[in-house]
Amino acid sequence: MPAESFEAAPRPDAGASYAGAGVDIEAGDLAVELMKEWVRKATRPEVVGGLGGFAGLFDASALKRYERPLLASATDGVGTKVDIARRMGVYDTIGHDLVGMVVDDLVVCGAEPLFMTDYICVGKVHPERVAAIVKGIAEGCVLAGCALVGGETAEHPGLLAVDDFDVAGAGTGVVEVDQVLGADRIRTGDTVIAMASSGLHSNGYSLVRHVLFDRAGWALDREVAEFGRTLGEELLEPTKIYSLDCLALARTAEVHAFSHITGGGLANNLARVIPDGLHAVVDRSTWTPGPVFDLVGRLGGVERLELEKTLNMGVGMVAVVPEAATDVALTALADRGVDAWVAGEITERGTDVEAVALTGDYAG
Repeated sequence: MPAESFEAAPRPDAGASYAGAGVDIEAGDLAVELMKEWVRKATRPEVVGGLGGFAGLFDASALKRYERPLLASATDGVGTKVDIARRMGVYDTIGHDLVGMVVDDLVVCGAEPLFMTDYICVGKVHPERVAAIVKGIAEGCVLAGCALVGGETAEHPGLLAVDDFDVAGAGTGVVEVDQVLGADRIRTGDTVIAMASSGLHSNGYSLVRHVLFDRAGWALDREVAEFGRTLGEELLEPTKIYSLDCLALARTAEVHAFSHITGGGLANNLARVIPDGLHAVVDRSTWTPGPVFDLVGRLGGVERLELEKTLNMGVGMVAVVPEAATDVALTALADRGVDAWVAGEITERGTDVEAVALTGDYAG
């Protein structure tokens, strides 16, 4: 059969348009105007120019004070926690989660976060909603001491429902080569210091949503006595951002390594900084996980091992320090209002032994 010519193809009564395809450029422009106020607050002296360019500019001459600077890069999102924000109609906290997930990966190697960019993908641009998301990202950047130098909002009609959205971000930091932290610094006898999480942070929400909504049938507006607030408010508690606390700790006390406790839980993330031949023993009895962890376990009949490899169980960041630096480190963190405690130690690793062992039972 011969190919049909363009001339023979039927023409619609009206021409197609981007708006007709579901993309509203004017709404996107309004979203940019609404977010400018917040982006201006998330800056550093090294940022050159303002919002609206094709690329964010950062004055790298500020790195001349380093002998041999290494740039660190990280990218992340917040997973299915965005579904809670959408269902709650609360959009100005999810940005804190995004920043925390990115900058606290950077600080693990000792890097100071310098700047971030974000990517917001929506089914339909609601300008006030997008601006609220960016407001949260900007506030998170202020808490992390980094700048928000740019981003992208993309409208994907037909792929996402009109109220659906997702967020992601990328960050860049810098660290002096001889100050890089990690497994090669850890020694036998080092102390494992745990820093409390603010809650679930931004991991494991697929399990949490399955248990609380699909299995238990709980509503987000349900008042939960153990939380002292609604279920939705507890689930939207923002991720704690540790970057400035970790950097201050490293300036005050000798630190060998940090571990950001995200997807995979405490044991799997701490294992990433434990060198061959050594072993971290972490005592569960040194802390009590928050009530949300117990709730997910009880309502879902989730075994402890499954919870521990999915959720942070109340520990959001870990520092490994020499035993002699333990008291100084705990005091430094307490002075910054960080709830921290000695959770374990580093020992020699025997044969057929995992890098990290969780022992004992949780307190309380």
